[in-house]
Amino acid sequence: MSKELMDIVLPRLAQRLNRHLRRFRSGKLNEDQFSRRFESLLQQQYSWLANQGIPEVEAAVAVHGAVLVLSGPGLRAEAAEQSIPLEIVEYRAVLAAASDISEHYGLSQHRATRRLASIVAYYAE
Repeated sequence: MSKELMDIVLPRLAQRLNRHLRRFRSGKLNEDQFSRRFESLLQQQYSWLANQGIPEVEAAVAVHGAVLVLSGPGLRAEAAEQSIPLEIVEYRAVLAAASDISEHYGLSQHRATRRLASIVAYYAE
């Protein structure tokens, strides 16, 4: 996947996700509403990429990769809470995302894991 694609997806997703998070934290959305909006947001991003001519598997890797990158603070908090290295928490998250991509888009689990791990490594803070 190209760096340019991630440079498009990350800001688009971050901006919209941040808006939903602010509403959730302020009590304007409950957990169920936030989850539904988050799922809808991911589907919109995927559809937008598909409409731009991005192949399905590339769109899926880009959206999942962006979610992993944007989840960095939560993954760090989880690692600290469990007193385990961040890399273990990140790897588990990458494996879960890779499994989803493999199951729904036909990319091998190994290849999806490698691609997602490289995105997380590149965009890590």
